[in-house]
Amino acid sequence: MASKNTIFIQYFKTAIGELIIGCFENQICLLDYRYRKMRSRVDTRIQTGLNAEYIEKETPLLREVQLQVEAYLDGTRSVFTFPIKMVGTAFQCSVWEALLSIPYGKTMSYLKLAKQIGDEKAVRAVASANGANALALIIPCHRVIGSTNKLVGYAGGIPIKKRLLKLELAHSQNPNELPFWTTE
Repeated sequence: MASKNTIFIQYFKTAIGELIIGCFENQICLLDYRYRKMRSRVDTRIQTGLNAEYIEKETPLLREVQLQVEAYLDGTRSVFTFPIKMVGTAFQCSVWEALLSIPYGKTMSYLKLAKQIGDEKAVRAVASANGANALALIIPCHRVIGSTNKLVGYAGGIPIKKRLLKLELAHSQNPNELPFWTTE
């Protein structure tokens, strides 16, 4: 049996909850909520996909990610500048690539996202891929809302999703724009 690769991880407490950050071969493959519902499923997918196991160890890249996340959360950073590695199916990766195109401070519906990847009938599959995202904040799944502008589904919970969207709106190009989403 071939030996396992290593994903270096760190746990990181933030204003939006405790995160787990992981790097594999100097790329970030994990930035996610430590206590999310799908934690074991996401971890299994990443570890299996990379034939790797988690080892808790601080690295310069993990420290840089922490600094950039802190800057994002205090409103002084809108773009992350470290390398990422997506671990998922081809379809999931296509959804995650599309998510990267949603600008800071903006939102997009699941339907529009499905149309963007070329299959408007794939709304549920797009929502499922969105929920499987292991690179929270970096791949901005929090920017996806329901077709009726309702805030739905987020690994960190709806209150955190709303908080992130308000933060981005307040620090975006149009800080006087009113939020158009609803939690009802």
